[in-house]
Amino acid sequence: MSIYNIVCKELVCISFYNEEAYEKSLMELFQNLGYNSFYGPNIERDYKNPLYMDDLEILYNINNHLDKKAVDKAIELIQDWGIGSLEEKNNKFMEYLQNGINVNYWSNGKEESTYVKLIDYDNLDNNIFTVINQWTVVDNEIKIPDIVVFVNGFPLVVCELKSPSRENTDTSEAYNQLKKYMQVIPTLFNYNAFCVMSDMSISKAGTITASEDRFMEWKTTDGSYESTQWADFTTFFEGIFDKKRFIDILKNFIVYSIDSTTKIKILCAYHQYFAVNKAVNSTLKAIDNDHKAGVFWHTQ
Repeated sequence: MSIYNIVCKELVCISFYNEEAYEKSLMELFQNLGYNSFYGPNIERDYKNPLYMDDLEILYNINNHLDKKAVDKAIELIQDWGIGSLEEKNNKFMEYLQNGINVNYWSNGKEESTYVKLIDYDNLDNNIFTVINQWTVVDNEIKIPDIVVFVNGFPLVVCELKSPSRENTDTSEAYNQLKKYMQVIPTLFNYNAFCVMSDMSISKAGTITASEDRFMEWKTTDGSYESTQWADFTTFFEGIFDKKRFIDILKNFIVYSIDSTTKIKILCAYHQYFAVNKAVNSTLKAIDNDHKAGVFWHTQ
């Protein structure tokens, strides 16, 4: 029996279940979702670069209708951040991720301009989904996040885990660890879509600007049934990281709210995600039928 199945079926043994075992079980869960899985220390790379460069090559396939020089320029731009706050850099990257990156390049003595896509939102299988544990990053300090989720080489989600068997250790400590990472290895978070904190009994997701109380659970895998189990970490990870749903969240359900003084990054809650998609589908059907889409009540 796999570690993943043991964890799911033997929660009574939680007192003997340490952080390393939990990390391994989550890695297997991601594999079951179709993600490539690697152990960070086995990958030869520049630890100062948080991107997974091997997967980044997929951008040439996604943009195979473009001049290779355009993709070269895009890869150059997404590694050249200049000055600015973490929020400013992250907001810029989210714009690139959701809408593509505008590049200017020279071809045959003429300056050209085009957009390069970082994710193929129309063709799921054109993207590479990878999860890596123990991903070392060297910046102001050397840190090793527990699990990092990549799409096309971009480290979009950082997962910080805490042992479900250790006393005086919980998701609050995981949250504090994530905030510490943002201070000492900020280059990793330039590319961050959202973060996850989990001690198996509680799993929540939130953005780089979110306070701990704004990190949210995810209580359903497909919107048809809401789980209220105490230790249902599988619902959380399968609910968010199903490939199709994951890139839908990346494209349509993360936004920055910006005023003159602050930048607040917002990630949808699970009930908002399913309600909005249901409303959109209902509206599209109504266009072709009785033109009655119904009423959508929501809280903000």
